[in-house]
Amino acid sequence: MTAKTFSAKLSELLRFIYPDVNTDILGSQVVEAFWPDEKHRRKQPRKPGNNLWTQNDAVLITYGDSLIDGTHKPLDLLHDFLATHMKGVVNGVHILPFFPFTSDDGFAVTDYRKVNPQLGEWSDVGRIAREFHLMSDLVLNHVSSQGVWFNAYRQGQKPFDGFFFEASPEDDVSMVTRPRTTPLLQEVETAMGTRHVWCTFSHDQIDLDFRNPEVLLEILRIIRLHIDEGVRIIRLDAVAFLWKQLGTNCIHLPQTHAVIQLMRLLMDYATETVILLTETNVPKAENLSYFGHRNEAHVVYNFPLPPLILHAMMSGNAKYLINWQRTMPPAPLGCAYLNFTASHDGIGMRPAEGLIPPPEIGKMIETIREIGGRVSMRSLPGGGEAPYELNCSYFEAMGQTFEGRDEHHIARFLCSQTIPMSLEGIPAFYIHSMLATPNDLEAVERRGMNRAINRHRWDYPTLIGKLEDPETIHAQVLGALSERLRLRAKQPGFHPNATQFTLNLDPRIFGLWRQSLDRAQSIFTLHNVSAETVEIPEADLNLIADERWVDLLSGEEIVAGPVSLAPYQCRWISNQPDAQV
Repeated sequence: MTAKTFSAKLSELLRFIYPDVNTDILGSQVVEAFWPDEKHRRKQPRKPGNNLWTQNDAVLITYGDSLIDGTHKPLDLLHDFLATHMKGVVNGVHILPFFPFTSDDGFAVTDYRKVNPQLGEWSDVGRIAREFHLMSDLVLNHVSSQGVWFNAYRQGQKPFDGFFFEASPEDDVSMVTRPRTTPLLQEVETAMGTRHVWCTFSHDQIDLDFRNPEVLLEILRIIRLHIDEGVRIIRLDAVAFLWKQLGTNCIHLPQTHAVIQLMRLLMDYATETVILLTETNVPKAENLSYFGHRNEAHVVYNFPLPPLILHAMMSGNAKYLINWQRTMPPAPLGCAYLNFTASHDGIGMRPAEGLIPPPEIGKMIETIREIGGRVSMRSLPGGGEAPYELNCSYFEAMGQTFEGRDEHHIARFLCSQTIPMSLEGIPAFYIHSMLATPNDLEAVERRGMNRAINRHRWDYPTLIGKLEDPETIHAQVLGALSERLRLRAKQPGFHPNATQFTLNLDPRIFGLWRQSLDRAQSIFTLHNVSAETVEIPEADLNLIADERWVDLLSGEEIVAGPVSLAPYQCRWISNQPDAQV
């Protein structure tokens, strides 16, 4: 049986998503939207493989204005920081929404085709894109209530009069999965009369209606523009909520997966190498479903990691992290995990459901509150609330365990950040983790938003002064993490798809065995999540005889006998200590 052609695959997807639309006409419109102006596509699709990424790949997550000085464009300052401090440390940069917006720090977009003038312009974005793999946000579930599209909708202008999802207050929406506690529907006055529009996240973020193919076409045109401007990783924000259907939970619906498959099809035939990343802050099985059958996302966030690592560090016991990792499948061919602990959002607790017992989650919440953090809630179907996320700087969160504060703050934090470096997948680090930024409690009070606690804006001259002083925690943390990332990039055993096996060790030790794709390099990665010195019996590590084994992090040669780890110490024990890429 011959493989389906591009046109056949496209028609099949469009028939499923839009069964009442002429798929020949719509297919032509899709091609024109993504490949306008006689742009050409590949004759054959890009085949799944392990060559889209290497151990060199690591991502910095940042806002366009995380660094400010009141004089220069923030994107210029970001470029300077990247060029000065991040070259050779990371090779990818996720600039969170850099478009004009009205709320949610960029996620209520008013114009997808412009750069927020307070940050800079497209040329500034392009300069960064020429030196780093650029990730940008496609906020495709919703737009700003004050944007051009919604204003045109309220005035009854075509095609925008059909761009937004409407429902009636009489409709039963009790099954709908919600990430927030605000009312789902918002009453608005339009040229067509009173309407009730769907607002999954906030009343300033109005959900688009992808049942209208014109919405899909407009989103595809935006994707093309962003690719032309240098974007190479497209983060599909809140994509799980994309398709709504009354009488369902309105999350992970089959049409949502089909839309992602359509986007993947276009990327597979694009001449540019573009990676799709889905942002689905949900439990494990739901999250993994976005790999599809190697025909949806190239990369998915490893969302259980932040709460699991947090619990391991706070409790001094990695058993829940170990149990979860043992059951995680390797990413399918042509796919990878994005491993992280912190982002612009809080530490999501939905992915911890079923992995960490409720009493332990209660201890985490209590400890975060003692540190000065916050807890954000979500509404449950049928009523009630549950913790949605913990709002706290990850560096600050590592300042205290269930037993209280101690002298291991920096060591504990470095251990928490080394775990994502060791795991199968691509590591990503929030700028405020790299800089050991504390909780910004003043911003929480000033802005009235829990998430502001971890969205500090550094005065750039002040930050540079701190980084130039080796005694500051900021310089120490950035220096230590940078050194480990540079070292990691030299190890074939850390390829995102290199073999991984979870070791059966003392529960205070989170240990993995990694092996390079060519099977030449083995790395035993060991992380002591406790404040105690732990010894691992020699028999518990399969160190091949007659090979020289060295801890890459300390330079220590490993000889016969037990392996000791000091409190929060990490070891990368390799049989190729001089491995180079």
